[in-house]
Amino acid sequence: MANWKNSSTLALSALVLVTAVWGGTFVMVKDAVAKMPVMDFLAWRFGIAVLLMIAVRPSCLKGITRQELWRGLALGAALGLGYITQTYSLLWASASVSGFITGLFVVLTPVMSWLILRSKVSKRVWLAVVLSTFGLGLLSLQGWFMGKGEMFTLACAVFYAIHIVGLGAWSSKYETYGFTVLQLAVLAVVSALIAVPRGIVVPPDPGVWAAVAFTAVLASAVAFFVQTWAQALVSPSRVAVVLTMEPVFAGIFGVIIGGDLLTPRIIIGAACVLAAMLMVQLKASALSTSAET
Repeated sequence: MANWKNSSTLALSALVLVTAVWGGTFVMVKDAVAKMPVMDFLAWRFGIAVLLMIAVRPSCLKGITRQELWRGLALGAALGLGYITQTYSLLWASASVSGFITGLFVVLTPVMSWLILRSKVSKRVWLAVVLSTFGLGLLSLQGWFMGKGEMFTLACAVFYAIHIVGLGAWSSKYETYGFTVLQLAVLAVVSALIAVPRGIVVPPDPGVWAAVAFTAVLASAVAFFVQTWAQALVSPSRVAVVLTMEPVFAGIFGVIIGGDLLTPRIIIGAACVLAAMLMVQLKASALSTSAET
């Protein structure tokens, strides 16, 4: 185990644990926001996460340029809108369905790259879009209408995709740790500012405090450390394939812990979404591997 820091196998295993943590937060957050306002929960979660990360590296925000600040604010806004819409969605959508729809960001990312950066989109990606749209319909449509929770989650997937496109274009230009702290700080400050006028609500019971602590420490600060370490050893495309496990874990925890119903329609819809995600990412992984050899 002397070379564990350089083990790509261990890095991938750690990433799977991170996706399990993120998948588990759907049920936990759904229960928490039923007891306290969404923006207050997010303010506590990301406020604590940012303070922890700054405590670990107090100098991480020194030397930030004006360009880095503005780009960090822009990406923080996209990330914040993603988290806000996702958390609100859990007021109406089940944890498992929300998890699978959130995972659509994997498919939407190349589409957003095409819209924003005019990057080329392959036929495989467009086929994945069609397949994931069919799966989304099975997961979300109630008659001819999409439920409020599902609409919020779809918006979340769009914002996450925009964030990933921007991060891919800008992150290599700046120090990763400080740039991430800056983005999370935007989310913490915006959440707090929205919550302040009516008075920030303190988590009302030990269960909600546990959700705040879990999401702040494990799902934000620790998960960031693990992902940063793993991506130094493993290609981004392989990381993306592993991250498709997040909605799978969200579905598993939603059924086992949250009591979500697993109907044939939801199973087929989830399978379509996962197939579309893997269709996009496995192709990217194959291309990355062939380029490296």
